[in-house]
Amino acid sequence: MSLDADYIVDRRRMRRKLTFWRVFAVLLAIVAIVAVTMRVTGRGGSLLPAETGSFIARVTINGLIRNDPDRVEALDRLAKSRARAVIVHIDSPGGTAAGAEQLYESLRDVGKNKPMVVVVDGLAASGGYIAALSADYVVARSASLVGSVGVLVQYPNVVELLKTIGVRVEEIKSSPLKAAPSAFEPASPEAKAALESIVKDTYGWFRSLVKERRNLNDSGLERVADGRVFTGRQALELRLIDQIGGEDAAVAWLAKERSIDPKTPVRDWRLKSRFGDLSMIHLATAAVLEAVGLSSLARRIEESATMQTIERLNLDGLLALWHPSAN
Repeated sequence: MSLDADYIVDRRRMRRKLTFWRVFAVLLAIVAIVAVTMRVTGRGGSLLPAETGSFIARVTINGLIRNDPDRVEALDRLAKSRARAVIVHIDSPGGTAAGAEQLYESLRDVGKNKPMVVVVDGLAASGGYIAALSADYVVARSASLVGSVGVLVQYPNVVELLKTIGVRVEEIKSSPLKAAPSAFEPASPEAKAALESIVKDTYGWFRSLVKERRNLNDSGLERVADGRVFTGRQALELRLIDQIGGEDAAVAWLAKERSIDPKTPVRDWRLKSRFGDLSMIHLATAAVLEAVGLSSLARRIEESATMQTIERLNLDGLLALWHPSAN
């Protein structure tokens, strides 16, 4: 009987110790995650480069472009930072016209404070090219796609489908052009004319931007403003870009034209908070990997957690976008 009592007491004592160490391990892990996150996380949750010593900031614009207040704030901080220069990498088919305009203006504000070069990695079309126009010097790969100077509005027409299934949409409008055109009825000539005027107005702004920023005459502008994309080699001949190359070419130009030491380190400057796109587990994992030098793996985890499909579904309004169905 005594042995049984001693055995039960020992088991309870061991269970209490195990519980203590489990709780301690969990708390230690939480503290470590918070410490690492605070170490590599700047203001607003964006993983920013340390502002010690001179550096060249690398900004990356990927995917669809929309209005983004966090991006505007991050670029404003960049304009006021200690970065000696900025290299903007673009790989985007465009997005909303308003989002592209917002990004262009934010990048122009950065360019007023620091030398800035754009590098087209794969694609800078429509709104992506609007962003590229913010820099005084544009570099692209020979096989990159550049241009698609144009604007479009798309809307569905499901009238015949509704007839097939026997559905009719009734509506009361304050005026004929309210909510026109509609997917539920054929577009009137007046509705089409109203949309066409919007497209032409924004297209005129896009054309004037290309003409001014790329210093083109009227005939040169007509050659590039019909909505086509061009390879890097073609874009160079048409003066849409300034040089064939990548980041090395951008650094060389900064050294030659802006007297930036070519040995200045290039550091990533993040435009959005990882708290917005990642779960706490994703964030902690990415932060730890970044802290130990595995930046590429951290970026893969971040990219795998983004909501690109939802972004596409929410892309409404006036578009400056190249091949939306393929991107």
